[in-house]
Amino acid sequence: MVEIMPHIKLSEEQAVPYALLPGDPKRLDRIAACLTDTEELAFNREFRSIKGKYRGVPVMAVSTGIGGASAAIAVEELARIGVKAMIRIGSCGALQKGIRLGDLILVNGAVRDDGASSSYADSIYPAIPDTKLLLACMESAGELGARSHVGIARSHDSFYIDEEKEVCAYWAGKGVMGSDMETAALFVVGGLRGVKTASILNVVVESEESIEENINSYTGGESAMMRGEHLEILTALEAFVRMDKG
Repeated sequence: MVEIMPHIKLSEEQAVPYALLPGDPKRLDRIAACLTDTEELAFNREFRSIKGKYRGVPVMAVSTGIGGASAAIAVEELARIGVKAMIRIGSCGALQKGIRLGDLILVNGAVRDDGASSSYADSIYPAIPDTKLLLACMESAGELGARSHVGIARSHDSFYIDEEKEVCAYWAGKGVMGSDMETAALFVVGGLRGVKTASILNVVVESEESIEENINSYTGGESAMMRGEHLEILTALEAFVRMDKG
């Protein structure tokens, strides 16, 4: 009997070695436009999935929703059906001046300021990507001409705490480049489960700007942020091609 994962609703028979992990289920439509032989797989809660081929390499894309808890579920269940490498293609707010809308942050380590990763291991356990996969992302971003930065991100659980500005200023002072909600969980769970992981973040809020205004612009149409999203998708897909070639 084929075992179907309870949340992502996928089985080992549907798995391929490589998976993109966007947050938003709608982002799968833009990923599908970059693939051939695309097939819709499942859609349960926040977990929508497709698979196809990019330059002959089989890939999946599975949305994880918002936050580390749902991202951890996706990583766990994808690992159980046999996925070996996963790249988050998400959005973030920049914490450093000079990082522009649509720039990409290639995360080389995450501050674990979230609850999901903390439920797996003490805070002294590092949240880091797979070195080879990160290098593949760096090389791919360079070839594509994407404006990118390599550095630390902070993963957190809320946009709306009363001390948000003070917290962001604190981590900016520590050299953290951007903030998201899922990367730390991806790195920690992936590390514990033997999965190669990386995280590419598209900047949708510049340092000290309004989250609401920029996210509304991001979802509204053509912009630097949408170009950034397209480049992060291509960067991740090209990285998988590099990994597949060994």
